[in-house]
Amino acid sequence: MITIAMAEDHQMLIDGVKSFFEYDENIKIIGTVNNGEDLIKLVSLKQPKLVITDIRMPKMDGIQATKIIKTKFPHIKVLALTMFDQPDAIKQMLDAGASGYLLKNSGIKMLSKAIVTIANGETFFDPNVAFNFMNDYIDTKVTIGKSEKVILSNREKEILQLIANGITSKEIAENLFIAKTTVDTHKKNMIRKLNLNNGNELVRYAIDKKYQF
Repeated sequence: MITIAMAEDHQMLIDGVKSFFEYDENIKIIGTVNNGEDLIKLVSLKQPKLVITDIRMPKMDGIQATKIIKTKFPHIKVLALTMFDQPDAIKQMLDAGASGYLLKNSGIKMLSKAIVTIANGETFFDPNVAFNFMNDYIDTKVTIGKSEKVILSNREKEILQLIANGITSKEIAENLFIAKTTVDTHKKNMIRKLNLNNGNELVRYAIDKKYQF
């Protein structure tokens, strides 16, 4: 039995996850909270096998909570479940000790897969964030979830629109007030997600889809 403590400040999401696993014989939600501080207390009290936590939460964020959990209870696995797909947020969460990273729009079935994978001692990445981070786990068995459809983040769609308008990476960075390296990272992710071969194909794709974003 995989016992789980979950921290999420949107109660509706908690209720949905609890309902899905209510009759699951292998996965059991043994406690839920709405902030990082209460997550630490819950984990100390119930000692779950796995923790699911959002990043942005009241009182204490998921990154700090994960650091504390992994320091006090290194055997407990942590899965990040969040809307943040920014490389910095992902890296901070993984550096804190998380064994997996999943975006909330990936669906409940992928969440179930992530839980089982991490409980078995492996690392799990959402397919929409895996590209830049799986190499950091070269000595660890890594599972990448399979998405049924291409999901571009709002930022990626924004950059794709600018590409379609003939804007260079440097100009995109200036327009969006982000680093050029961040723009390049988004481009690499889009090339992978869209099964393209290079930047030229991404430009052609952007122009073809210019009015569909």
